[in-house]
Amino acid sequence: MRGFKRYMLGVIVLSGLWAGCASTKVTRVQVEKPIDLSGQWNDYDGRLVSQEVIKNCLEAPWLTNFMKEKGRNPVVIVGHVENRSHEHINTRVFTTHLEKELINSGKVIFVASPEERVEIRQEREDQHQGYTDRVTMAEIGKERGADYMLIGSVNSVKDEVKGKYAILYQVNFELIHLTTNEKSWIGQKEIKKMVENAKFSL
Repeated sequence: MRGFKRYMLGVIVLSGLWAGCASTKVTRVQVEKPIDLSGQWNDYDGRLVSQEVIKNCLEAPWLTNFMKEKGRNPVVIVGHVENRSHEHINTRVFTTHLEKELINSGKVIFVASPEERVEIRQEREDQHQGYTDRVTMAEIGKERGADYMLIGSVNSVKDEVKGKYAILYQVNFELIHLTTNEKSWIGQKEIKKMVENAKFSL
């Protein structure tokens, strides 16, 4: 009987230890705070690149030249950002950062992406089915065309040896004039990280 009691006591103690090991701790942090757990591309890298790239883009001569010639702010659209790195990167999150920086600059007019336009056009066509008050209907054929499209790519180079690796992210952007196909601006931003995997022993 004593042996059985000792056995049950041991089971209870071990169960408590396992429960303690399985507990989850959550700590809220500032969204802007850089956190690198794996060394891979993360949300902070996307924000940093977007801010610097758009700042450099809007300070380039193409903007003032366009405004002098046309007498208005240019209309810009963000196109495809291709992931050519060795990692999975959600480029949609990245392009959203780019769009935010462009819109908040107040220096360009920004129009919806091709994917967004499909949904908007469906809604506009639905309004013309006879169910919507004509006074409030959005007109068809009044979309504003873009003057420029911003496209880009994310590239990476990784050098690894014995639990250490250096990784270089190179992000390239081109601003293309939609009428002439001229490259009005080319920008680049690089991020380099050194990562060392610590060895744990039990």
